[in-house]
Amino acid sequence: MAEIDDMMIQAYELCEDGNYLDALKLYDLALKKDPSNLNAIIDKGVTLQNLGRIRQAIRMYDKALKINPDHVDALINKGSSLHTLEKYPEAIRCYDDALKVDKKSAMALAYKGLSLGETGDIEGALKHFKKALSIDENYDLASISKEMAQDLLKSIKSKIQ
Repeated sequence: MAEIDDMMIQAYELCEDGNYLDALKLYDLALKKDPSNLNAIIDKGVTLQNLGRIRQAIRMYDKALKINPDHVDALINKGSSLHTLEKYPEAIRCYDDALKVDKKSAMALAYKGLSLGETGDIEGALKHFKKALSIDENYDLASISKEMAQDLLKSIKSKIQ
C-alpha cells in the first residue's frame, strides 16, 4: 500500500504543476493495483475534469459512488461536473445528497448556490451562499458569489420599481 500512497502523492504533485496527463498515468497504475481505491478514483476524476474531459470525470465519480454512495467529495465533484455541462437540476441533486451526509459542507452549499443562480433562483442562491459563509466565513467563492447575487437582486428590484 505504501507504493500506492507514493504514486498518489506523486500524481497530486504533477497535478499541482499542471502535468495532468502524467498524473493520469499514475492514477491508472494505482487503480491497476487497487481498483477500488476511492482516493485514486476521485482524484482521477478531478484530473479528467481539469483536462475538460467532463463526461469521463462523471464516470469516475459514479464509479466512486458505487463503492460509497455517501462520499461527499465524489458527490460535490460530480455536481460541479454536471454544472459545467449546464445540467443544473442534476448538479443540485448531487449537492443535496452531499448535504444529507454533511449538512455543514460549505463547499456543497456554495456550489448549490451557484447552480441555483444559473437556474434564475437568485434568492435561493443568496441563501446558500450566506449559509456557506456562516460555516466558513473565509470561503472566497461564497463571499464573492454572495456579493454578486446581492447586486443582481438589487438591479432586478430596481427595474421592477
